[in-house]
Amino acid sequence: METIPGKDLDDLLQAVGDPFQFTLDLSLYDGQPVFTADYEPMMAAVLLIEFASSDLWRDHLRLSNFTSCEGVMSTEEGRRAALRCMFDTATRPLPEFLSTPTKIIAAVRCLEGLQCLNIAEVVITWAWTAGVINPVDHDAWGLVGRDTLRFYQTHGMGRLIALKRHIIDTTMEDEHLAFLKARCGGTPCRVRSVLQPVPTTDAPQSEHYTDLRLSQVCQLKKIYHLFSYDPTTRKEGVTLEEGDETVNVSLGASVTPMSLVDWACDYP
Repeated sequence: METIPGKDLDDLLQAVGDPFQFTLDLSLYDGQPVFTADYEPMMAAVLLIEFASSDLWRDHLRLSNFTSCEGVMSTEEGRRAALRCMFDTATRPLPEFLSTPTKIIAAVRCLEGLQCLNIAEVVITWAWTAGVINPVDHDAWGLVGRDTLRFYQTHGMGRLIALKRHIIDTTMEDEHLAFLKARCGGTPCRVRSVLQPVPTTDAPQSEHYTDLRLSQVCQLKKIYHLFSYDPTTRKEGVTLEEGDETVNVSLGASVTPMSLVDWACDYP
């Protein structure tokens, strides 16, 4: 991989193009019907996002690789599909997928540079998924927290509503638990030391589902902690509302958000 010339990387990414505008139909070969290829554009897009975190590939990506993907990820359904695919990617074919704060931040910065803010926000959302980063690694969370704060202060606090919604989302619990089993061999919530196997039947009250939901509470608490005011300036905050969603966030240069350093969820 490290010996691939830059021109070859440019040619390859140009050939890949925009995954959502690419069609592969092999139904005819020498005039004879064969089959239609099973092509997953979201998987291709997720791999391109991983390339955005790589020193080798980053500078060769172009906006044309992400144009349609940026539109897809502007919707709730598109973001959820991307995150589900990210779970699947990190669980099986690519265990190191966006697995460190350095890779996550590099991908976000690259996508920002390409003006792909919706995709960059999905990467930030991935970072805040319970279990992606060790819950008690304060140095790692300090890096992620500072870049998260920078992103939303730069591009709009209203985007926080989507992040909060993802953290409390329960529609991908099975994929999430399978990812945790593969990545951690255990649970990110310190309620129990061993994550029990994912059941084959629906068991919403089982212990491992409870562990996952507790860890999501911890993540949500981290978000509130990161964006909270000092009590003496809390009156300067604003409330963002979207339907039934309400998020209190900090705005303004006079406010110094609280640090994540030396803070951890207080669940057992």
